[in-house]
Amino acid sequence: MFSKPASSTASRADSADTNRKAIACSLIAENVCVSGDLKSDGDVQLDGAVRGDLVVAHLTIGETGQVEGAVSAEAVEIRGRVTGTISATSVKLYASAHVEGDITHGQLAIEPGAHFAGRSIKLLAGASEPLSLVHEAAE
Repeated sequence: MFSKPASSTASRADSADTNRKAIACSLIAENVCVSGDLKSDGDVQLDGAVRGDLVVAHLTIGETGQVEGAVSAEAVEIRGRVTGTISATSVKLYASAHVEGDITHGQLAIEPGAHFAGRSIKLLAGASEPLSLVHEAAE
């Protein structure tokens, strides 16, 4: 009596599926070490180590996570260690973070206790450098 017709609901769901495909978060576990570049248009949880450049949509580095290389993403959350440059629209350094390198960002948040040795460079309005790199990874 109060339900919507099934055809209109199904057509909306079909159009949403064609516009955006759900991608599972990738996990690099604590006991994994990757040597080489990593590219993904999805989310990555890093608890292990990467020696190379990362180009991802959203990167979360856990307390045991380590990166030696450049990071480019739409959003980055760091609880572990990064040695290299970071370029993202949004960057958050938690209290356990240790970053040595420049951060190019739209928004930057640093919790008390976080270690940051480098330059903070604000993205200019309309600049989409990190986003264009993520699109390159998808190709």
